[in-house]
Amino acid sequence: MRRVTRDDVTKVISAADDVTIAQIIGTGATVDELVEAQAWIANDEPMLNTGRPLATGRVRELVDILSELEPSEDEDNAGGSPVADQA
Repeated sequence: MRRVTRDDVTKVISAADDVTIAQIIGTGATVDELVEAQAWIANDEPMLNTGRPLATGRVRELVDILSELEPSEDEDNAGGSPVADQA
């Protein structure tokens, strides 16, 4: 199996910046591992429901890196209206 390249990363993860691309390449992962990690990020419930074990090794590293690209719930709620102080 060949290791993932910059071109592979940008094809699979369009939102990846240079630092993220370097981190992904630095794991030594293969294209198949990158695709599997992306599948975990995209929708982990069906993978768990089919009896797949949780991601480990390089796939787990990739999941951790890719999860940083996903907006957190805090960021999703950051645009809400502030609560006015009641005096």
